[in-house]
Amino acid sequence: MAPHSAIQAIIDLSAGAIGGAACVFSGQPLDTAKVKMQTFPTLYRSFIHCLMSTYKQVGIRGLYQGTTPALMANIAENSVLFMSYGFCQQVIRFMAGLHSEAVLSDTQKACAGSVASIFSSLVLCPTELVKCRLQAMYEMEATGKVAKSQNTVWSVVKSIVRNEGPLGFFQGLTTTIAREVPGYFCFFGAYELSRTAFADYMKCDKDDIGVAPIVFSGGCGGACLWLVVFPMDCVKSRIQVMSMAGKQAGFFKTFMTIARTEGVRALYSGLTPTMVRTFPANGALFLGYEASRKLMMKHFDH
Repeated sequence: MAPHSAIQAIIDLSAGAIGGAACVFSGQPLDTAKVKMQTFPTLYRSFIHCLMSTYKQVGIRGLYQGTTPALMANIAENSVLFMSYGFCQQVIRFMAGLHSEAVLSDTQKACAGSVASIFSSLVLCPTELVKCRLQAMYEMEATGKVAKSQNTVWSVVKSIVRNEGPLGFFQGLTTTIAREVPGYFCFFGAYELSRTAFADYMKCDKDDIGVAPIVFSGGCGGACLWLVVFPMDCVKSRIQVMSMAGKQAGFFKTFMTIARTEGVRALYSGLTPTMVRTFPANGALFLGYEASRKLMMKHFDH
């Protein structure tokens, strides 16, 4: 017996939150390197150089800079994402005239994930803004773009409210949505396709493929997401970090400026740490999500 839709939503929300936390702990230092390299592409030779200099400057704490907002961002984003993903799958079943238990195709699931990402962007944008600013604070101070400031979550939040008002938290929202919608189509699409391939190969049900195939499928989903959206993510990081120093141009203008003045390669600054991070981080995300969801669903299968 399937659980009531409200309980189903709570299960998806909790499983998404557990997955989100697993994702942050396994990938935070590489995420810090990504944001630093996107915002200051000329400062670091490679992501190893970036990690080493961060470690030398601020110690291990520097690599986990922004972990609190990253945890908040990821838990909030993934709980809303997976809850909306459940709802959007029902909407697609309804629109396709299928009954509520029908199994969706991989493409239909990819569409559901794509629509779900619009809802998660609204939660993600403010927390990610705080995270990016914290991660790039050392470089912003070193290059004289902002005065020495308290680099704690609370001080960043206070300065946004004081200087930019409540709407300041949504700097880069358009870019976030522009990144998430195509990105999550690829993310869920590649994840489901990869799981289907494993299930066919192992001649078993998609839910029974085991730990390693789930982690690999999650990594594939993450890799496809980042390859598609990386330039947009780079623009978003720039807007969110540089807006500390004053009014920042919008998405299109920032995109064109980076491409014109620094070349297209700058839009891919920080891609290596992202690709290295995506397998453990997204593998952990889906493993946390699938395992905890299975566990919670068991209670309703009697």
